[in-house]
Amino acid sequence: MSAKSIRHNLYDIYRKGKPKEMYKEIDLDQIDVNREPPAEEPARQYYFMKAAKAYVRQISGRKGSPLTFHVSTFGCQMNARDSEKLTGILKEIGYLPTDTEDADFVIYNTCTVRENANNKVYGRLGCLNGFQKKNPFMMIGLCGCMMQEPAVVEKIRKSYRFVDLIFGTHNLYKFAELITAALESRFLSGTQKKGDSMIVDIWEGTDKIVEDLPNQRKYPFKSGVNIMFGCNNFCSYCIVPYVRGRERSREPEDIIREIKTLAAEGVVEVMLLGQNVNSYGKQLERPISFAQLLQKVEQIPGIERIRFMTSHPKDLSEELIETMKNSSKICRHLHLPLQSGSSAILKQMNRNYTKEQYLKLVDKLRAAIPDIAVTTDIIVGFPGETEADFEETMDVVRRVEFDSAFTFLYSKRTGTPAASMENQVPEEVVKQRFDRLLKEVQEIAAKKAMRYQGSVQKVLIEQINEQDASLVTGRMSGNSVVHLPGTEDMIGTIVDVYLAECKGFYYIGEVR
Repeated sequence: MSAKSIRHNLYDIYRKGKPKEMYKEIDLDQIDVNREPPAEEPARQYYFMKAAKAYVRQISGRKGSPLTFHVSTFGCQMNARDSEKLTGILKEIGYLPTDTEDADFVIYNTCTVRENANNKVYGRLGCLNGFQKKNPFMMIGLCGCMMQEPAVVEKIRKSYRFVDLIFGTHNLYKFAELITAALESRFLSGTQKKGDSMIVDIWEGTDKIVEDLPNQRKYPFKSGVNIMFGCNNFCSYCIVPYVRGRERSREPEDIIREIKTLAAEGVVEVMLLGQNVNSYGKQLERPISFAQLLQKVEQIPGIERIRFMTSHPKDLSEELIETMKNSSKICRHLHLPLQSGSSAILKQMNRNYTKEQYLKLVDKLRAAIPDIAVTTDIIVGFPGETEADFEETMDVVRRVEFDSAFTFLYSKRTGTPAASMENQVPEEVVKQRFDRLLKEVQEIAAKKAMRYQGSVQKVLIEQINEQDASLVTGRMSGNSVVHLPGTEDMIGTIVDVYLAECKGFYYIGEVR
């Protein structure tokens, strides 16, 4: 088969929407990289994978050993999913994974929700510079949300000139093309002077969605699945809409096709991912609700569990609650960020719901699904928060009785409206409130967890226990962790487990 016909086959597979496993039948070594690359995606990226594979082979020969890589992920589960794509492409072009950052290619997939996340990346870059000085074959890449900030990119250009590749959230699918350019610039252009070879490719936005590329899942039996990208909510404390862009939903046919492929590969649990999954499908030419998408996913043979995150309270529909109620596969867990229990503070946050509306939603959920686990996010110390506002939050915590909560100290995020608000709360007051909240959340969660002690629950076994190799660790439908005696062959299976003892935030059990 000629290179031209291979590229045409790649295009046809993409255009006609055939299952992505067909890409695996393409022999990259047959693609002629001396010809012009195809313009269509994802065929274009497979072309550059072939080129990069040749470069990696050549550079490995110079080094005298295979090239290694390490991907470090900061931030949310969408970033974790993106890192699986980066890993899949690096393995496809010939890099071997390693657990250490003393590797031949290190890439940081960054988060910028809080400024201390940025500072953590800067600190670790200093360590990488030390590794690179000892290894002339080492390359460093930066991607993700932090790279969408112009001030960050400018700082890296000036102060971290040893970085080889910078790209953002909108063009992650171009990784094969970008790493090919970086390899050419660094090793094949006649110059290896630091700073002269830096590749920077940042987009302000995009309407493209390209998913049919290699990826390497962390777990063979469960997988994240991107269903949408971006956010339209503009919460006043949040930088995400500025770095991830506006909401873009994938076509349901593409999502279903991907999940069918995952099921064929042995995946039993999928996590549908989006910044606000409840608003999925509104932007499509043929609109579809998130509940309708879930109903389609539930029909896929082999998929036993369906999770999703994150849900915004303002978009949680009765249709979705009814779909969860009637489903045998959707997990009995909903992460529903509260952020604050004060309606006044929620208005300042631009959350578009009140305390009373949030409580009413939870009542509807619990009435429809009595055993559902409800978890949340709470920010303490938002600008202008009074003691009375904080007590409103504590009131919601006591009334809802969350199964767990991620609690955060408010910190200014440059570039957001909240950063310039007056009445910033003194640090010592915020810390004192945070400690009170954390104590309340933990006591309630421990009490609620006791309700399952002595019962039999279905548990998906995920791994050998990290502290005791005679145990395995898994999760219940409600996302609680269970440790029990077991062996490696149980991993990826769903078993009935008797929960003999509740340890507050996890259970000790035994197979029944």
